[in-house]
Amino acid sequence: MVGGWVALLWLLEIIDTVTDHALDTYGITPRQVGELRDVVPAAFLHFGFDHLVANTLPLMVLGFLAALSGVRRFLSVVAVIILVSGLGVWLVAPANSLTAGASGVVFGLFGYLVVRGFVDRRVGDVLVGLLVGAVYGSILWGALPGETGVSWQAHLFGLIGGVVAALAFRRPRAA
Repeated sequence: MVGGWVALLWLLEIIDTVTDHALDTYGITPRQVGELRDVVPAAFLHFGFDHLVANTLPLMVLGFLAALSGVRRFLSVVAVIILVSGLGVWLVAPANSLTAGASGVVFGLFGYLVVRGFVDRRVGDVLVGLLVGAVYGSILWGALPGETGVSWQAHLFGLIGGVVAALAFRRPRAA
């Protein structure tokens, strides 16, 4: 399933390139009410293949790990992440900027996986979260302001969305 999602991202970037970047218009421009419709599609688009390549492997790995808890839960988690990340960008990104990409989802899946085990109180998920934190923990620097041309807002709000999803979709403990 995650492989199909990543294949879709690549197909969309090929279409975007062939159409002289016609899909880039579906990125999020902050605080313009009409741009709220772009909150979801922006998570599926990228500004070039370098941008997409940077998101592909972590999206595959983190998406696979998150999807192990079930397709419905995974889709719900991703929906929350996309909405929180996109709305956060819409609210706080610099005026006249344009934001697109799956990195908000990557940060969200990271946050979800790190927090999920502690919320669900499942040893296996805690171990997965610790492993994810050890391998991908350095991405947290991307959730801070700093690098020009990188939407720390999408990263930060994606991370928040992942934590919110872990809390919202916690599994009840067996009695």
